[in-house]
Amino acid sequence: MRKNLITAFLMTIVTTVLLGVIYPLLVTGLARVIFREKADGQLLQANHQIVGSRIIGQPFVGPGYFHSRPSAAGNGYDAANSGGLNLGPTNKKLIDRVAADVATDQADNPNELVPVDLVTTSASGLDPHISPAAADFQVKRIGRVRGVGEEQLRTLIARHTEARQWGFLGEPRVNVLELNLDLDKKSSGK
Repeated sequence: MRKNLITAFLMTIVTTVLLGVIYPLLVTGLARVIFREKADGQLLQANHQIVGSRIIGQPFVGPGYFHSRPSAAGNGYDAANSGGLNLGPTNKKLIDRVAADVATDQADNPNELVPVDLVTTSASGLDPHISPAAADFQVKRIGRVRGVGEEQLRTLIARHTEARQWGFLGEPRVNVLELNLDLDKKSSGK
């Protein structure tokens, strides 16, 4: 019995060190060498400062910016709170929130349909993308606030529109952070 306990204890120590320390360090090290940008979180910089991640959404509330879709991940796209709200389509709280968001968005573009991704959250609540239609819906507001022509803004959207992955997965999408960073560059004349 004692021999079995010693063997079990030693196996626990060996597997803990091997699978809990050595393997994660090896995989992390390889990822940092082979896929450096992705392993570091695909961070984006402006003026030599990190301003966000390409793969995690963030709120943009100023009228001169393209707005992200709402986040279900707490206040301000909190990655620690990732996950949907799981409210059903007949839930009064969800209906009221969406109706209020639609009314707010329609104030900028009366008599136009609001793209669904501007008033609904993604499954994780951290989606950094909006549809090209959602970006286009915001063009009038941004053009008016920034004094930029609508065609210039549409050209900017087209340049930032990513196609379906491998030509058939998902939908075309626009990364809001990258679009807004480029918008700031164009507006400042850089």
